[in-house]
Amino acid sequence: MHFIVSSNQLLRQLQSLSGVLSSSNTLPILDHFLFDLAPGEAVISASDLETTMTVKLEVRTEDTGTIAIPAKMLLDILKAFPDVPLTFKIDASTYAIELVSDAGKYKLTGANGEEFPKTPALEGGSSVEIDGDTLVTAINRTLFAAGSDDLRPVMSGIFFEMYTDSVRFVATDAHRLVRYARTDAKAAEPSSFIVPKKPLNLLKNAAAAAEKVNMQFNDSNAKFDFDDVSISCRLIEGKYPNYDAVIPKDNPNRMTINRMDFLQAIRRVAIFANKTTHQVRLRIAGSELTVNAEDLDFANEATERLTCSYQGEDIEIGFNSRFLADMLNNLGTEEIVLELSAPNRAGIIRPAQPEEPGEDVLMLVMPVMLNA
Repeated sequence: MHFIVSSNQLLRQLQSLSGVLSSSNTLPILDHFLFDLAPGEAVISASDLETTMTVKLEVRTEDTGTIAIPAKMLLDILKAFPDVPLTFKIDASTYAIELVSDAGKYKLTGANGEEFPKTPALEGGSSVEIDGDTLVTAINRTLFAAGSDDLRPVMSGIFFEMYTDSVRFVATDAHRLVRYARTDAKAAEPSSFIVPKKPLNLLKNAAAAAEKVNMQFNDSNAKFDFDDVSISCRLIEGKYPNYDAVIPKDNPNRMTINRMDFLQAIRRVAIFANKTTHQVRLRIAGSELTVNAEDLDFANEATERLTCSYQGEDIEIGFNSRFLADMLNNLGTEEIVLELSAPNRAGIIRPAQPEEPGEDVLMLVMPVMLNA
């Protein structure tokens, strides 16, 4: 069994697959890439049992068969080559692999491709087609707010909500929440599921140039197909918290401000904040916003004043500067609106104008208790 392939093309595909590989695999076979050969093409897979990613690559071969090739060694040797054609010669009985280039020959030992775990078939599932650009934007806008607490696994991914007139993507870690909705995408019937972080990170990198992504899902698994790439994953089981209940509906105080000015002020002032609470104090009165932080233990303090447009009563409220900076950093509009009701109730950040038609972004951040 043999095939010929461009070293650069193969390296590019394997690097996109390498995000699946885990450093602590329970099965030795999972430290390999699976090559499934058919005339004219190779389907290459990587898996950690929870997530499986496959890519199709054009190769010169007339053979059919499978071989598992050690991932780290293959990546290392491919990085050391310029863009040259490589010939892989495989002994199907001993799994010995000989790699031939103009420069020389390299031998390594593979493994039986039949031992590689099979991707579970999606039985009785639903499917939705969505623009690749929309899906990648939704992941970028929400993923940073997902939790990492092992005791609350349902919060460690993105909650996909499919409706007949819209789709929603929600992430929260109980301190902050992001809801990203699109009215220009819809499903045939309402459904919801929670996708873990790892396949989402793979998806946002691999689907950046995809025109359409086909999502298939049932109660336990989801599959994302686009171009010559397929990502399958096990879904997070459990009931997602009722996030609608924590979003304040009545926020009489509204501040509109330049996003980058606000973000840069917070970044500068936060350097002087307490290293445990990262607290910044916002004081809004008239058309002036005062951003203040202090660390009483070291007598550090910083204050900046910014001009804003504000309707409502004067208010003073504290937030974790890291959460605020993350949210402002993950929006793209020139101006944002901060909606507030009381110093002990969540603040809501929205773009002043939607970045794209049919888009609705809501970011919620819980306040922190102000020091006396």
